[in-house]
Amino acid sequence: MNIKILHIDSNHLLLWEQLKQAGFINHEDFTSSKEEIEAKIQDYQGIVIRSRFKIDKTFLDKATNLQFIARVGAGLESIDCEYALSKKIQLIAAPEGNRNAVAEHSLGMILSLFNNLNQADSEIKSGHWNREKNRGHELDGKTVGIIGYGNMGKSFSKKLRGFEVEVLCYDILGNVGDENAKQVSLQELQQKTDVLSLHIPWTPETDKMVNADFINAFAKPFWIINTSRGKNIVTADLVEAMKTGKILGAGLDVLEYEKLSFENLFVSSRAQSRELPDAFQYLLNAKNVILTPHIAGWTFESHERLAQVIVDKIKAEYHLS
Repeated sequence: MNIKILHIDSNHLLLWEQLKQAGFINHEDFTSSKEEIEAKIQDYQGIVIRSRFKIDKTFLDKATNLQFIARVGAGLESIDCEYALSKKIQLIAAPEGNRNAVAEHSLGMILSLFNNLNQADSEIKSGHWNREKNRGHELDGKTVGIIGYGNMGKSFSKKLRGFEVEVLCYDILGNVGDENAKQVSLQELQQKTDVLSLHIPWTPETDKMVNADFINAFAKPFWIINTSRGKNIVTADLVEAMKTGKILGAGLDVLEYEKLSFENLFVSSRAQSRELPDAFQYLLNAKNVILTPHIAGWTFESHERLAQVIVDKIKAEYHLS
């Protein structure tokens, strides 16, 4: 075929090997700058990325022979999708590859928050035996609201089957509800929800979606889980709601302060300094907050599964079995 693919991020080895077996020509460049990649991208028909830098109009204008962009992950926000599609470039992502990992992580965060597992563990290791202080809550009987009912949301709702919970979902698309979740309006979800889990992409519509007005529209105090994108929540508004008791606890795998590459916090080199935003400092010290470094979909199993999904989709583009 003489289809040359440039890999600019490392991935599971099977991706490289299976593409090679299918007849594609693989090249890698994990270190060059965006400008250096742009200087040679015209030589390639395909590019495989994670999130090292943004694929913008400047990049796409130089990619004169590009036929597809494959992102080994769920979202495509690092790509100017509209412009790429206008140039007849196929966009490939792999939300199927890590949906199970994200769902399990979301459930784990809820159960940990409800049962004070992190706090109790820390106290025991510090020599404190506090039973009453760590009395927990049960998930049974609660209403779980899911915003975004695609691959991630649907996988999460399946994990809730074993609990006696009501599961509601809200999505901008119609008729996505199923046997695991009843699709409702945003207003109904906000009236009934005890636990909110976000499974939405980062788009102009979802940017800063969870703000003070959004939070105050909920009828009851609630817990919140975010394994989607950090910039979907206004952290300062989240913290204010936690201080008033409107939000009972938060499990955050993603943060507003992440770099777009998702590899670092912008404050990472100053992690213990006084320059931290006040809201972030609050999250670091709050006992009813669990923070993880964007790893919900980052399991050993999903690492392999993501690569396999991308291989299968690239091969399908070229009608290869």
